[in-house]
Amino acid sequence: MEKINFPKKFKVYVPLILIFVVLLLLMPRSLRFGYDYTKGSPWKYETLIAQFDFPILKTDEQYQRELENAGARVIPYYRYDDKVSAKTAEALSAMDFGLLADVGQAVSDAVSEIYSIGVISVSAGQDAEDGVIYVQKDRRAFKVPVSEVCTLDKAYELLREKVSAVSAGHNVDSLYDATGLGKLIEPNLVFDQQTTDLVHEENFDHISRTQGVVRSGMVIVSEEEMVTAEIEQLLDSYKAEYEANVGYLGPRPLQWIGNGMIAFFLVLVLFLAIYYCNSRIFDEFNKYLYILMVFLLSAVCSSVVAKVDPNLFYMMPFMLIVFYQLAFFSRRMVFSVYFISLLPMLIFAPDGMELFLIYLVAGTVGILVFERFNKGWLQFVTAFILFVVMVMVWLAFRFVEGMTSVDYHTIFDMALGAVLSVAGYPLIYLFEKIFRLVSTSKLVELSDTSNPLLRMLADKAPGTFQHSLQVMNLADAVARSVDANVPLIRTAALYHDVGKIANPQCFTENETPGVKYHAGLSPKESSQEIIRHVSDGVALAEKYGLPEIVREFITTHHGTTPTAYFLNTYLNAGGDPEQTADFYYDGVKPTTKEQVILMFCDAVEAASRALKDYSQENISALVDRIVDGKISDGQLVDADISLKEIAVIKETMKTYLQQMYHSRVAYPKRRKNAQ
Repeated sequence: MEKINFPKKFKVYVPLILIFVVLLLLMPRSLRFGYDYTKGSPWKYETLIAQFDFPILKTDEQYQRELENAGARVIPYYRYDDKVSAKTAEALSAMDFGLLADVGQAVSDAVSEIYSIGVISVSAGQDAEDGVIYVQKDRRAFKVPVSEVCTLDKAYELLREKVSAVSAGHNVDSLYDATGLGKLIEPNLVFDQQTTDLVHEENFDHISRTQGVVRSGMVIVSEEEMVTAEIEQLLDSYKAEYEANVGYLGPRPLQWIGNGMIAFFLVLVLFLAIYYCNSRIFDEFNKYLYILMVFLLSAVCSSVVAKVDPNLFYMMPFMLIVFYQLAFFSRRMVFSVYFISLLPMLIFAPDGMELFLIYLVAGTVGILVFERFNKGWLQFVTAFILFVVMVMVWLAFRFVEGMTSVDYHTIFDMALGAVLSVAGYPLIYLFEKIFRLVSTSKLVELSDTSNPLLRMLADKAPGTFQHSLQVMNLADAVARSVDANVPLIRTAALYHDVGKIANPQCFTENETPGVKYHAGLSPKESSQEIIRHVSDGVALAEKYGLPEIVREFITTHHGTTPTAYFLNTYLNAGGDPEQTADFYYDGVKPTTKEQVILMFCDAVEAASRALKDYSQENISALVDRIVDGKISDGQLVDADISLKEIAVIKETMKTYLQQMYHSRVAYPKRRKNAQ
């Protein structure tokens, strides 16, 4: 049985303890509704009876419809203008009725009555919706039917009736013309646009979210009864009231213990996921803290959104968790951490299972497509794909519920969330700086052969530069076959021999024709000159600011192997086998899969140049000899690589070399007499 070796450093567990405390404080304190139900399915529990009175919530469709009706209905607001009646009274006192004093008094009484009712213009009466207006009188407003106030025509008709009643035997038309009564009355109800708009806005606030009440003791749904739309509405209302207002009824310490256990299990799963995927991350503390930060950020966002507005979950860019990790970790690690980072959503979100599946599927697809669509405008292709996936999963749940209408607001939120997942990606550069990490984009930048250090290598050691390019291509093919970090190994391959810049003529690939650098040097001296390129490479890498993760390849690509050519020369010349320490590299044995791949590819590519016959058998024997030799020398004792992966690496290198050194057709020479 394989021995389990958990990290022994206490600092590994300190951030886990802090995350546990934060999760414990974030855990919900109220009860959760303990029933799952779906419209169109039978109620699978015992008969549910209301334990308390609760209001019936309107459905979103009902509430939206009422809002639309309120928005469409505008009731005009009018106020009495006392200046109009005063002006009319003044005009009336100036009229001369002669001997018809009774007529003058009747007109005065009629005008007072008309103005007390209120006079509006004809157009105002026609524009009032539903025939209703608001009228302000004595600082109080009343809703009055338009039919109960006077238009100008109705006012003059009433005035004519009053005058006719007291002017028997006299011509009323002549009286109107003589006195000017036909121009006496004006509208005294003035339209108030500002108050109309204000009242219209207040109508929205007065629309209730509830309709009716279910009393305690009433049956909500019976056992095996089909959950119809009406029953679903009752259950939703009961659930909302239950979770909002029903306090925890059990012992409070038990609730804390339960929440503590849940928080502990979440932290435990996260810890074990890191351990099983890549336990060496515990030694790279900056990467370890970064993973924990991503998990904690997801948990806090889930808790805050659930408390503020659960509808915001659909626009939250949780897929950023995937993109923020893909820049630094393998896809296996990314998926594991992403899956666990979504678990708090199941606890905090009201529709946790639906949201969990939406983001799980979208994030998993994001892992596949982001590598291809992660540059420039292509990132929006990624956003579009994520949006389509989210909508499809969301629609699947709606189909199960028997969707009758499309919620475009939720679809818009998901579109916004997908775009935010792309828009928020540049923050990766801030995290890269804070946690001292090296992103994929940084590695791609470093692998540009126009970089100053690589240009120097190409100018001063062109043979080494060509060797590095060949190693890069070989390592690229090998890395893809075993799911290694391709951008990292390509960059490392270009810089692994950069130390040869300090003394390029020391190495065969850079020798000037006719010049033999090692002529006159002892095997031990030559060996020391060769070995020095590792320390020179580290110094140059530090001078030019190469990341530590790239510098590590310089010290591990030879590990602790010997300079075999000069060691064998020394021993064949009778050298003391006990005095061979100077022939061995004072490097570090590879620990990661990528470092092992570079060690293999560097040695195989260099050795392949000495082959005279590139037959399949010779290439296969060469690869087996070098790889098996590294293993027998103990270079892989600390490496995180399996025997199966080593076998795949071997086969990939053999196939690549056979294709690179394939035989060519010899072109026949043309005879002189040939046409």
